[in-house]
Amino acid sequence: QDSPLKAVQMLWVNLIMDTFASLALATEPPTEALLLRKPYGRDTPLLSRTMLQNILGHAAYQLVIIFTLLFLALQRDQRPQDPRREERL
Repeated sequence: QDSPLKAVQMLWVNLIMDTFASLALATEPPTEALLLRKPYGRDTPLLSRTMLQNILGHAAYQLVIIFTLLFLALQRDQRPQDPRREERL
């Protein structure tokens, strides 16, 4: 089987993905307090309570917006069409 991506294409994808990740990590400047803090334990959750609330809140907001747009689009499609318009098309 042939790979869907050639070796050079895979290198470009890797370069682009790594660039965005490194930019995301480089946006927060190091501080002395950050360098001196103790490491998190193995049992510490990756998502804090505040982070989880923000993620769920944003997901709910996006769902409300997308379902509102979907509902409005469906309502628009169910309106009777003007027969004169079809003649022009």
